[in-house]
Amino acid sequence: MESQKLPETTFLRSEVMSLAQFYIPSEISKQTIGALGELGLVQFRDLNKEVNAFQRTFVSDIRHYDEVARQIRFLKTQIEREDIKIKKSTVEEAAVSKTPKELEELEQKISETEKVVIELNENQRTLDKRYLELTEMRHVIKVTDEFFESSNVKEIQENNLKSDSTTGLLKEENAAADLEAGKKSSVTFVAGVIPRAKINGFERLLWRMLRGNLYMKNAEIEEPIKDPETNELVEKNVFIVFVHGQVLLNKIRKLCESVGATVYPVSENAEQRNEEAIEVLARIEDLDQVLNNTRETRMNKLREIAQNIDAWNTVIRKEKAIYHVMNLLRTDKNSMIAEGWVPTNKIPEIQQCLRDTAEAAGSNVAPIMNEVSYRSVPPTYNVTNKFTKCFQSIVDSYGVSNYREINPALYTIVTFPFLFAIMFGDLGHGTLMFLGALAMVIFEKKLYNYKNEIFEMIFSGRYVILLMGAFSIFTGLVYNDCFSKPLNLFTQNTYSYKEIGNSTEGGVSLATELGTYQRTYAFGMDPAWVDAENKLVFQNSYKMKMSVVIGVIHMLFGTIISLFNYLHFKSFGEILVVFLPELLYMGCIFGYLTFTIIYKWCTHWEGSQAPGLMNMLIYMFLSPGTVEKNEELFPNQGKIQLILLLIAVIAIPVLLLGRPFLQKMKNKNVEELPTTNDVVAYSERDYKPPAWSFAEAFINQGVHTIEYCLSGISHTASYLRLWALSLAHGQLSEVLWNMLLDNIFGLNLGIVLKAIAIFLVIGAWLGLTVAILLIMEGLSAFLHALRLHWVEFNSKFYKGEGHKFYPFSFRKILKKEEN
Repeated sequence: MESQKLPETTFLRSEVMSLAQFYIPSEISKQTIGALGELGLVQFRDLNKEVNAFQRTFVSDIRHYDEVARQIRFLKTQIEREDIKIKKSTVEEAAVSKTPKELEELEQKISETEKVVIELNENQRTLDKRYLELTEMRHVIKVTDEFFESSNVKEIQENNLKSDSTTGLLKEENAAADLEAGKKSSVTFVAGVIPRAKINGFERLLWRMLRGNLYMKNAEIEEPIKDPETNELVEKNVFIVFVHGQVLLNKIRKLCESVGATVYPVSENAEQRNEEAIEVLARIEDLDQVLNNTRETRMNKLREIAQNIDAWNTVIRKEKAIYHVMNLLRTDKNSMIAEGWVPTNKIPEIQQCLRDTAEAAGSNVAPIMNEVSYRSVPPTYNVTNKFTKCFQSIVDSYGVSNYREINPALYTIVTFPFLFAIMFGDLGHGTLMFLGALAMVIFEKKLYNYKNEIFEMIFSGRYVILLMGAFSIFTGLVYNDCFSKPLNLFTQNTYSYKEIGNSTEGGVSLATELGTYQRTYAFGMDPAWVDAENKLVFQNSYKMKMSVVIGVIHMLFGTIISLFNYLHFKSFGEILVVFLPELLYMGCIFGYLTFTIIYKWCTHWEGSQAPGLMNMLIYMFLSPGTVEKNEELFPNQGKIQLILLLIAVIAIPVLLLGRPFLQKMKNKNVEELPTTNDVVAYSERDYKPPAWSFAEAFINQGVHTIEYCLSGISHTASYLRLWALSLAHGQLSEVLWNMLLDNIFGLNLGIVLKAIAIFLVIGAWLGLTVAILLIMEGLSAFLHALRLHWVEFNSKFYKGEGHKFYPFSFRKILKKEEN
């Protein structure tokens, strides 16, 4: 295939995509797909949509590797349960392809390893169970001995046998039953172990079942006993139950089985119990040694597996992914046909990969790659790096850009942290945020593998946070605000002060206000405003108007960007019927408002009250062409406002009707899209373009017109959140300073006590600053900046109706599984 001049890669638009068709010899199809998976530049299309997923060619291979993957998961679970560290496979090991013989040997090794581990588990479980039984029996013998030593059991038996009372240990009818059965009437007992949580219920059941005809004793086992089935420590009790007759004894044994109690045979003779205890202790000692050897053997085997299991998992995941892709291919005699989207500027690299694969496999016929025509919309592929990735994610969360549509992520790199900083403007807080993000950037290699859900989310946005902190430092200098306190960085006494009232102490006036203006402060807000009584009024007016100016500029910028989309897609008619009406409507009303704000700022209103802009905008619609003399900003203001209002009104019907009639003219003679090749893709041969309807187009454009015209007001008002959050952040910071630091500095304490108190209060102030102002306020400002970009900015030019480019890539598949 002769390559055309390849377009340059740019972050402003998505990559140019081509639909490629591959003819791959069957004998090297698996190796070819594997090589393309390592390259990660092809998004394969399904050429077997009519075939059921369970009837495809390589289903049996996928099931086979599912079974191998299950074996690996089992081994991995066993390793993780023992807290053994798994060695991560290197990039070089992961990239090595296995031959069929090596794969077969690996699968056999994994299967044999699973059998060995299962056998070791079974042996250990058996030994653990036997060890549990011996341990419990030791406790049963011990408790039984203690009971027999502390009680005269024979006397209890004799007294109960002679007693006629129904409230005693035994009842006469039980003895009669035993006599009828030909047995000697005597008291017998059963002993065992039961979980402590069940002892009370067990005792109640025995009492009800035997109608109180029993004597029961239980004692707690001091140390918890490990359950071999669940590997959990369980607290247990030893119990002894005395009854009369074998019938009752059998009932008790069945009840023990039902409630999870274990019964152990214990002799009534003290000498025999001593012999049993000695024998149990000897068996426990021998079993403990065997158990330790078994555990050590199992642990050594798991440590050995942990060195290789990640590499095994990588190989099996790759093989399974290859067969999944091969199920998408069409078989044609001795070759396989594949289709996939590829970046146009990466075609030479893909062709070289195909040639290298054929050469490595020893095939005389190399796979063939052709570029074919298509009618469907290609996927969107935006190339990112570790710096731009998070900004692109912010945009993609709203919607993936249409193919070759302007990518807002480029502008978001600047506008997002800037709008955040307007709401978060504080030199001190911005510095803390900047330093925290800078630490994550410097030590990113060490922090990359730290697993914590919240930290991973913050770490992925470290470059966004870095810029947000840097921009906050700048806006903090503009506001002259550092932890709610101003800085005299350039000059002092830019204003003189005059006293108010007659009350003074020590020659100093209790109340002052700004007096005569002397000279200009070099940069940012003058620190003299901090002591002024009208400080809040001034900041309110300044920040509110600044928010409107920045918001309108931001929205006009988004509208202008749409022009470049129309030019790129050669939609010259839509420039006249969509772009110009939108720009004129927005500019003539809200652009004019911005102009009047800046004009009012730049004009000196000495000796007269400045006109109100809110009333001006209202009466621009209510009384077109008329402006009262005392409300006039500049000469002929009424005529200019009337002209601007007429232009904005005329733009609305043009915006409403222009696009539907333009599309109707285009759809009179529908022509096929230009093709790049005579070869048509398999998946595109039955493609039918969607039918166009004038009514549907008119309704859609009507909704767009109403939304755009009304959103001009709501979106402009939405930018007032910049003003509101900025004031809220400043007031919270000031309250925190005054409640903690100002109070402690004013206390009359000794030097030592005051130093300790200041140290503690500064710690509390810093903790609250980080928790409330950096984290909570920072998250709030972040979300508001996100909304301004998604709704107010992107809606002016960005459709976000595309679908993302997902190439077949081993790196992404393995990373997804790891996450």
